[in-house]
Amino acid sequence: MNEQRPYTILALASDCKGFPYLLEAKRQGCRVLLLVKEECGDDPRWPWEAIDERFMMPDLSKQPDVTYAVSYLARTEKIDRIVALDDYDVATAANLREHLRIPGMGETTVRHFRDKLAMRVQARDEGMLVPAFTAVFNNDDVNHFLNRVPAPWVLKPRFDAGAVGIRKLTDGEAVWNALHELGDQRSFYLLEQFIPGDVCHVDSLIWEREVVFAIASRYGTPPLAVTREGGIFNTRTLAYDSDESKQLLALNAELMKALRQVRGVAHTEFIHAKADGRFYFLETAARVGGANIDRLVKAATGIELWQEAARIELTNLGGKPYAPPKTSNLHAGLIICLARQQHPDLTPYNDPEIVWRLEKEYHAGLLVASPDHGRVEHLLTHYTDRFAQEFLAAAPPKAQVRTTL
Repeated sequence: MNEQRPYTILALASDCKGFPYLLEAKRQGCRVLLLVKEECGDDPRWPWEAIDERFMMPDLSKQPDVTYAVSYLARTEKIDRIVALDDYDVATAANLREHLRIPGMGETTVRHFRDKLAMRVQARDEGMLVPAFTAVFNNDDVNHFLNRVPAPWVLKPRFDAGAVGIRKLTDGEAVWNALHELGDQRSFYLLEQFIPGDVCHVDSLIWEREVVFAIASRYGTPPLAVTREGGIFNTRTLAYDSDESKQLLALNAELMKALRQVRGVAHTEFIHAKADGRFYFLETAARVGGANIDRLVKAATGIELWQEAARIELTNLGGKPYAPPKTSNLHAGLIICLARQQHPDLTPYNDPEIVWRLEKEYHAGLLVASPDHGRVEHLLTHYTDRFAQEFLAAAPPKAQVRTTL
């Protein structure tokens, strides 16, 4: 640490998450400031022992309010690093770094991890395989795309997280109706070919432009289907020696270089297309994966992604080399659904592989880990059937979808 004063970390949080990051920063002697959205600013889950000062605002993305507020704070606080704890804060953090000239990912690079159009253009231009897509700025370009690329298509908001706001469309008239409905918001969307297949994700740590840790996993029901139609979310790590895992890790390493990620953490999704068996890049984010995927990674490998994200930032700040901790080689599986019961009873689930239970109203969730990949697959299949019968809510309340995925 700095001999004259502790380093000061400003964490932006539009959601209640990232606790291990804050705890690690405090453990290493940092002064930790939390700028949090008002609606979750008093959440008792925050590790208050790791937070020196808390500041609240109604909306962390509203400009120029956020820049004014943080610039005012900088009059009395020497801020060394700014970190985004939620995907919706990534662009805001980059903007603040640029404004205050604080090291870290700036606005140009953050576009590759926040703007679905920018990340596709960059990946395609660097030779990565992506689904056919088009910006929707120009009418002729849209018509050309509809005539050239077979339906169905998906209309995606460029800046929403994950599957939020995505619409699946099956004919040209529906596309044009949707674009007209968007009005002035149209330019903030893109149109992409829908490719059926298994959606996979790679969660990784990057140090000086090299992926130093990564693990590949595969969703059960794709997140888009869960978000649109409800159902049960599950994911499991892939067998380490499988061809699928090896291909995904190689593609992820190539992608991180293409998108110019220097250091930090990334959550990236690919689709394993049923039609041709190839992997297509879907999207990425410079953050820890949501829906408790960090717990999945920790159960399988022992790596706490939030903690390592803090270690990477602080190691760079101190001018030292970084190396990830040694990993365990277990397999893990995660299952979560919105439940019709306020407090679902998970006590009948007593398999010894269960390492974590979700404690959240109107949600049911379990995490399993085992050295046997087949055992994890068996448990997830069995639990999916049981969850559907015992817990699954008939329809997902829209207000709760983002909290699940």
